[in-house]
Amino acid sequence: MRIGGFQKLTLLDFPGHMACIVFTVGCNFCCPFCHNAGLLRGQAGMDGPSREEILCYLQKRQGLLEGLVLSGGEPLLWKDAGEFLQKVRALGYRIKLDTNGSFPGRLKALLRDGLIDYVAMDIKHSREKYGQATGCGCEGILPALEESLRILRTSSVPFEVRTTLVKGIHKLEDVEEIGRWIRGDAPWYLQNYLDSGHVLAPEGLGPFSEGELKEMLKAAQRYCPAAALRT
Repeated sequence: MRIGGFQKLTLLDFPGHMACIVFTVGCNFCCPFCHNAGLLRGQAGMDGPSREEILCYLQKRQGLLEGLVLSGGEPLLWKDAGEFLQKVRALGYRIKLDTNGSFPGRLKALLRDGLIDYVAMDIKHSREKYGQATGCGCEGILPALEESLRILRTSSVPFEVRTTLVKGIHKLEDVEEIGRWIRGDAPWYLQNYLDSGHVLAPEGLGPFSEGELKEMLKAAQRYCPAAALRT
């Protein structure tokens, strides 16, 4: 597992827990609004601390830090992610996984082995327009996403669904279509596009206004009552 970055403290990314974040390198998607293009492409100089250095940090923070977020990139690209998480779990930490949902088999294995306490899964767009958001073909992707959602819904591990809304890629009717697709009681967080300065292909993209986001939230809540805006 190649690590591209390490944030030593977050109070926001793991609900209810003080945590750190490990960012893995690489992704099987190429979303034009990706806010960390360097991680996506695995550029030279993007390597972060080693796994051993992170585990040493976690040992020193036992009793102070509560959790670790494994993010990316796409963490489940790496077959050995579970080996790393086993070592984190052995130190007594809770673990959150951020994933694009395209590796249901690996997700299922981590849940089965008791290595995950919370999952945040991205849904990028409606079924019909998924390729617009991911920058790649959808063959095999949609069934994988649906299988990941099924796995999460039948697991006892809490999860959320996230959608980044981007003017130039999404419209109000797209939120309706996503809602029809993923309808249910799980939290669905809508987050506005933000140009981090490291966006993969920012030309023609922008954020929605507060009023536009509220209309999109109303559309989402018709299908997912727990939908909310995340700022």
